[in-house]
Amino acid sequence: MKTFCGLDCCDKCLKRNECGGCEQAQGRPFGGVCVAASCVRHGGAGKLAREKERLMGEINALRFPGLSVDDLNLLNGFYVNLEYPLPNGTSVRLLDDRNIYWGNQIEIPGSERCWGVIADESFLLVCTYGCGGSDPQLVLYRKREIEA
Repeated sequence: MKTFCGLDCCDKCLKRNECGGCEQAQGRPFGGVCVAASCVRHGGAGKLAREKERLMGEINALRFPGLSVDDLNLLNGFYVNLEYPLPNGTSVRLLDDRNIYWGNQIEIPGSERCWGVIADESFLLVCTYGCGGSDPQLVLYRKREIEA
């Protein structure tokens, strides 16, 4: 299936029939924003590659123990929008289920938990969680600097 940005994410998506695919949705699958399509729309394939590299560098510069990213995937918001407990006893979801984000899961050495990283052009989220996204803990949520 042809995609707006040239990546193969539509072939991997289990819900592509719901949105019709990236090209049919003009880079806005599920009615939301796709970070890859947005990059291509505003700067071509070169901007897409630069943004992915810049984000991996930003994540690795955090130097959290066991968190090292060597690739990022395009992930549907409805798969990665975990509900994080807050200190006041409430919980919050920070993502839009309709959007497509950069992200990855990294196993924490010697632990049954994983690091999760999710980002778009405006924010970076780092969390940990157990099997199947259980017991998510928000580690970092911050604004990202827009590339000039």
